[in-house]
Amino acid sequence: MAAPLQSLVETGTKLYLDSVEPSEVDQNLAWGAVGATSNPAIISAIVKTGGLDAEIERLLGEGKENDAIAWALADHLVADAQSKFEAIHAASKGNTGWVSFELDPLLETAENVAKGGATRDEYIRLGTAWNEGHVNRMIKVPATVNGLAALESLAAAGVTLNVTLIFTEEQYVQAREAIWRGAQAADAAGIKPLTEFKSVYSIFISRIDVYTKSEVADLTEEAQGLVGIVNAKRIWKQNRDFWADKGCELEQELIFASTGTKDPSDPPWKYVQALAGSDIQTNPPETNEAVAESDLTFQRTVDVMPSQSILDEIDAKVDLVAMQHQLMEEGVAKFIKPQQALLDLIASKRAELSPAG
Repeated sequence: MAAPLQSLVETGTKLYLDSVEPSEVDQNLAWGAVGATSNPAIISAIVKTGGLDAEIERLLGEGKENDAIAWALADHLVADAQSKFEAIHAASKGNTGWVSFELDPLLETAENVAKGGATRDEYIRLGTAWNEGHVNRMIKVPATVNGLAALESLAAAGVTLNVTLIFTEEQYVQAREAIWRGAQAADAAGIKPLTEFKSVYSIFISRIDVYTKSEVADLTEEAQGLVGIVNAKRIWKQNRDFWADKGCELEQELIFASTGTKDPSDPPWKYVQALAGSDIQTNPPETNEAVAESDLTFQRTVDVMPSQSILDEIDAKVDLVAMQHQLMEEGVAKFIKPQQALLDLIASKRAELSPAG
C-alpha cells in the first residue's frame, strides 16, 4: 500500500472507492480500499470503453430491452466488485467489505415523484429485489421524500442501506430514525438480528462549497470553502453520539462523499485530509491516485473544528433550508441525468452491435 494511503487508513479512515471498474477496484484494493460504490455514471464510463460489448451482445441475444440491459450490467459489475471484497467483509464480520448498488434514479422524475406512495413502494420493491441473495451488497437510496419514506420498510426487511444525497442534518436525522425503527422491527421479527445491523449515511461535501461560493459570496476568505467540512463534521459527531448507547456490534457510519475537489486552486486531497480519522471516505479514483502519489502523512482531523469565529460566521450567513432545497434540486437532476445517458448509450450500442436488432 502507498505510504500516504497507509497513513490515512492508520488514522481510522475506511477507504472506499467511488467506482466498480474492475481494474480500478484491483488497484484500490492494493491501496487499502475496503469497499466500493456504483452509480449509472460509473457504469456509462465503463460501457463507453467497449469493455462490456460482449456482455451487451449476449443480453441483446436474449431479447433484453435497453433498461433491462442497463440493470443487468450494473448488477454484473457490482457483483464482481462484491466478490473481490468478500474476504474483507467476512474478516470484519460485516463491518466493511460492502459494495453499494444504486436504485433506479428515474424514480425521481417529476412524473414518478407525483405518484407519492406508489414510488415509495417501488423503492421498497426494487431495493428488496436487488438485495436478495447478496451478502455484502448495500442498497443505495436517495434522501428524497419518497426515498426517505421507503427506508423503514427496507430496513425492516433486512436490507442493508446506504442513504445518499444527504446535505443537511435534517435529512440525516430523518434517514437515521427511519432505518433504526426498521432495524429494530427486523430484529423483533427474526429477519435480521441487531448483531448484523449495518447502515451508512452519505454526506455530500464539495457540492456545498460550490454552493456557498456562488450563493453565499459574502463569507470571508477564512470561512469560504469550509462549510462542507464543518457540516460533515457536525453530522459525524451527532451520528457518533446517537449510536453510542444503542448496543450495535457493527459501526453505523457516515460516508464522506463528494470528496473530489471542484475548485482547481484546492489540493486534490483537501477533503480527504480534513476528514481523516474515522468512518468512510468514498473517493474518486483520481483522488486516491493523487493521495497515493503525494508525500503526505495524515493525522486525525475529523474531530478538529475551525475557530469559533468561523463557526459563528457560517451559522449566521448560511441558510441551511435554502441550501438543502437548491442542492437537492441540483442533486436529483444529476441523479437522473446519468441514468438517461446510460440508456441512450445502450441504445447506440444496440445499433452498433446488433444493427438488425
